[in-house]
Amino acid sequence: MIIRRLNPKDAKLYRAIRLEALQTAPEAFGSSYEEEKQYPLELYERRFQEEYSATFGAFLEEQLCGVVTLVREQRNKLKHRANIYGVYVSPQTRGRGIAKKLLLEAIRKAEDMGGVEQIHLSVVTSNEAAGKLYRSLGFETYGVQKKALKINDSYYDEELMCYPIHGDGSIGQ
Repeated sequence: MIIRRLNPKDAKLYRAIRLEALQTAPEAFGSSYEEEKQYPLELYERRFQEEYSATFGAFLEEQLCGVVTLVREQRNKLKHRANIYGVYVSPQTRGRGIAKKLLLEAIRKAEDMGGVEQIHLSVVTSNEAAGKLYRSLGFETYGVQKKALKINDSYYDEELMCYPIHGDGSIGQ
């Protein structure tokens, strides 16, 4: 398996796995398949060139099977924070530690950005496996947003989590 930062040439592969994610686990993302299927490929190409953002992909036999995006806040009062979005691993490749490796790469990138002191993410409370993974890496819950997402007539709560950057290169607690 290879974990690497995605670049504009990967936009088509990324778009395919992103749309798969939105169809497979709609409750796990703030965006919807219906919205993102209309996004032009150039949108992803531009995102992969931004300085304050990095999307990492996991490749098995040259197939993109997992992704994670790290975005550093840009406003002066928030630059000490980064956010993790869009964590997804294709169902057929789960159980191999891919999500953990992707998250560790995102954490390392946040540490390398300089000045990032904490990483935030949210996870739907019904996704127990993801919550367990995040806690095992040192993310701590600081709240729950009730009815954070609404899909049709169903509501989903999100657990809000934060990871403190230690500054000494250590990962987790």
